[in-house]
Amino acid sequence: MFWVKPLPVGTPAPSFILPDEEGNVFVLNQQRDRNVVLVFYPADDTPVCTAQLCEIRDRWEMLGSRNVTVVGINPGAAESHAKFRQKHGFPFRILVDHGQRVAKIYKASAPLIVRRTVYLIDQSGVIRFSRRGKPPVEEVLSALG
Repeated sequence: MFWVKPLPVGTPAPSFILPDEEGNVFVLNQQRDRNVVLVFYPADDTPVCTAQLCEIRDRWEMLGSRNVTVVGINPGAAESHAKFRQKHGFPFRILVDHGQRVAKIYKASAPLIVRRTVYLIDQSGVIRFSRRGKPPVEEVLSALG
């Protein structure tokens, strides 16, 4: 399954509902007035995951100027997400994806961990950027034109 590519650009983004680290519900379809970046990452407080999410935090003003909402997503526990978010001062929510249900829909699931995958969904609900790894924020935003 490691050869499976992420959902392609131009694809309608599958809708989903997940709780965040505080138990609040995030509904993708209720974000239609904003662009949404989904960051699927393997684990809280690991070196690459921390660097990736801190880069997003450090470019928060730039993201806001482009009308972007960001959510991190992985199957970790809400308590772990809350500690991770607080420790690093992340201004975005971290969603709890029990059983990698949403990761599977977005082709970011692997047998033991989530595959690091970033999506940008535009205001009409269409995927405008999809890539494995840790793309720079500027590269993700370039998909907005």
